[in-house]
Amino acid sequence: MDFKKSLFAVMLATAPLMASAALTQSQVDQFAKGTELLFSVEDNFRNKDAGFLGKITLNNASDVALPAGESDWQLYIHSVRKISTEHVAGLNIEHVNGDLHRIVPTSSFKGLAAGESLELPFDAQVWIVAYSDFMPRAFFVSGKNKPAVFANTDTEDFKQFVTPFTRENQLRRYNEPKDLSVLATAKVRFERNSTDKVSVSKDDALKRIIPKPRKVDFNRGSATLNNNWQISYQGQLKHEVMVFMQDLQNDYGISLKAQPDHINVGKEKVIRLKVDPKLNNAKAESYTLEIDDDVITIVGSDNAGVFYAMQSLLNLIPANSQGSASLPQLELEDSPRYGWRGMHYDNGRNYHGKEAMFKLVEQMARYKMNKLHWHFSEDEGWRLEIPGLPELTDVGGYRCFDLEERECLLTQLGTGPFKSGSGNGYLKRDEFVELLKFAKDRHIQIIPEVEGPGHARASIKAMEARYHNMLEQAEKAAKNNIKTRSANKEIQHIDMGPATQYLLTDPKDTSVYMTVQNYKDNSMNVCMDSTYAFLDKVTYELQQMYREAGVQLKNLHIGGDEVGAGSWIGSPICQALFADPNNGVSGPADLKPYFTQRVATLLEKRGISPGIWEDGIMYDRENSFKRDEFPNKTFTVNTWDNIWEWGVADRAYRLANAGYQVVLSHGTHLYFDHPYEASPQERGYYWATRYTDTKKAFNYMPDDVYANADYTRTREPIVNLEALVGRPLPKLEKPENILGMQGQVWSETIRTEEQVLAMIFPRILSVAERAWHKADWEGESVDSKKQVKDWAEFSSAVGLKELDKLAKDGINLHLPVPGGVIENGKLYANSAFAYLSIEYSLDNGQSWQTYVEPVKVDNNAKVTLRTRLNAKQTSRVTVVGE
Repeated sequence: MDFKKSLFAVMLATAPLMASAALTQSQVDQFAKGTELLFSVEDNFRNKDAGFLGKITLNNASDVALPAGESDWQLYIHSVRKISTEHVAGLNIEHVNGDLHRIVPTSSFKGLAAGESLELPFDAQVWIVAYSDFMPRAFFVSGKNKPAVFANTDTEDFKQFVTPFTRENQLRRYNEPKDLSVLATAKVRFERNSTDKVSVSKDDALKRIIPKPRKVDFNRGSATLNNNWQISYQGQLKHEVMVFMQDLQNDYGISLKAQPDHINVGKEKVIRLKVDPKLNNAKAESYTLEIDDDVITIVGSDNAGVFYAMQSLLNLIPANSQGSASLPQLELEDSPRYGWRGMHYDNGRNYHGKEAMFKLVEQMARYKMNKLHWHFSEDEGWRLEIPGLPELTDVGGYRCFDLEERECLLTQLGTGPFKSGSGNGYLKRDEFVELLKFAKDRHIQIIPEVEGPGHARASIKAMEARYHNMLEQAEKAAKNNIKTRSANKEIQHIDMGPATQYLLTDPKDTSVYMTVQNYKDNSMNVCMDSTYAFLDKVTYELQQMYREAGVQLKNLHIGGDEVGAGSWIGSPICQALFADPNNGVSGPADLKPYFTQRVATLLEKRGISPGIWEDGIMYDRENSFKRDEFPNKTFTVNTWDNIWEWGVADRAYRLANAGYQVVLSHGTHLYFDHPYEASPQERGYYWATRYTDTKKAFNYMPDDVYANADYTRTREPIVNLEALVGRPLPKLEKPENILGMQGQVWSETIRTEEQVLAMIFPRILSVAERAWHKADWEGESVDSKKQVKDWAEFSSAVGLKELDKLAKDGINLHLPVPGGVIENGKLYANSAFAYLSIEYSLDNGQSWQTYVEPVKVDNNAKVTLRTRLNAKQTSRVTVVGE
């Protein structure tokens, strides 16, 4: 079990050749402060769709010269595209792990004098067409000195360290095959926003509830809700009433009294709340809402139904109401389309703080969403305190410059070399219990995800650090207790059981693999009993947190996706497992099913239903693990891979037909880590689709997965899906196994609360809409006129009231960039959301004016546009004509 020796060997193999420092700490700091480091995309057309040419430029404006020849300085960069170039300009470029690369000098390096520049062209994987693919906080170190971040990269402003994207071979991903993406411009946006334009009145927009109710009849007149009203409620609704009263007070300054319904309210205006289990044939979460002059009546089939009726009432209140609110008189009947209306949130890769989670839960509840899939463990971080395993957060909760990974994980994703860097941190146990209670009061179930066996590097390295810590403590105790010559002999007989109790790796494993995210060591060893002891320990502690919060841990997601091919092949422990003829494990292909069965059985004993990503439950592209091998009544599967030309987009139906419970999570429409539009200035990855805006998510049709097949990844229209896939597409035989749908946000490029909220909002409103309400335009043959009208009503409500409400609750929003054209000497502008204010500037942004109607301008004028929500939040700026 000598991790020290193996780690030392790795360090020796990768360490710089000189042992003594050539640069002082002061010189390291000066060089990083005064040297500009720039990333560039030189050519995406270099290697079809398999690679691109990039460049790193060092402009040394410091007083420090880098000496010629070998030296002990090292330059570290974060590159999510693995760099294949190994030698350039007398320097070696080495892939460390994940996105971390380092550059070290060789004997042929000619040096970099003060005032000089150095260009390092390099080849790397796939392509880059977005500034956010380049990670900030490159850093420099020499010898045992502290590292220093290049000052111009210590920012979230990409313009400071990424050169502009202007040419076709920078703006497009490839030219073989041809990239057919329509890049976003002011003109393109204007034309899209103008297509089948339907005008929606302010009154209709104010009355549009999101998500749309099943049936609503508006009557003449309105009711004025103010402090003169009171609430009369059925006793079991106390918690729902408390949240409702708090929301009215905090958001609209309306303070109501509330009392149980056995107390006579007299002649006062009243909101009556009760539960009728027989309502709507006892369908869960159903409700009715009636608003009259002096009585508002809410009846729910259960507590959740009453809560959702309250959200509909709140949704009708104009955003700027304060002290009183005008409500339309109506009669409403409503029930959800799906029981699973979710959002997946990854803060394992980058932690965005406690408040981001509370804000997300609060707003999910406002739009009747009920499942938060919390992805808190990943390769790059572990974000929840687990009693008894402090290393999970002490080490796994932070990234910094510690190549031994005893104090923190390897720095990744633009965090830089210090624990104070972005993306670090975790949720304390009591904070999570608080969040669980907060979510419970809002009828949201939090489903934790403990990633395994792949994507587990944070837990793996944390448990290795635990092993080392306990070993050192045991050795120290032995030396203190044994003062004889036999001390070393005694130390060799120390009981290492506690140290290896939760170990996740076989130290003698010689397996070699590389994951999609370029990790070499992120697979838990599925052959070790300690792996399952670890998972059971974490599950036990999670159960205690849920119980303390007064809720039950019903579902636990086990990940299962993207396991590196070749994992465990070189593990002696696995070879021993293969040699045992009585366990049904004969070779590497049996290991993933073996892992899944053991974990599923472990969870079943605790009364917990497992969940998994679709590729974690597949033998191959078409065949899933046998459903009857799992003891669990419910086994949820998130189907994400609907890249149509990859030929596996029918898995949602295959898995549902096989008896798994499916949550639709499709990458082409529901991945909110993707850009809002096809522009290099938009944040996000784009592997599934070039962009996903709020409208695209709104148009997703969960009842007919195949009907969503619109474009290939090259943006070629799909006219015959079966021909594209090359085999018959199965029909859905067990629709009852489609539980619902959820949005996803992964956080590789998202480092702050502001960034993650903007990536989620407002697109999440489209998920809330489709998961709750089936539109009458949906079907194999879409009714385009009804679809256009529905979108116009939805987007008008978003632009008129929802964005304002979200902003007042502290949500940083992504505002759509406006469209605009100049025709016949007039500026015409529009927005994806009606009623969202548009501003124009004729002096390059020095002053702004509100756009109300077409404006006279010179045909050759440079006009800039943006949308504005409030004093703080505006969209990105666009230039008309560019």
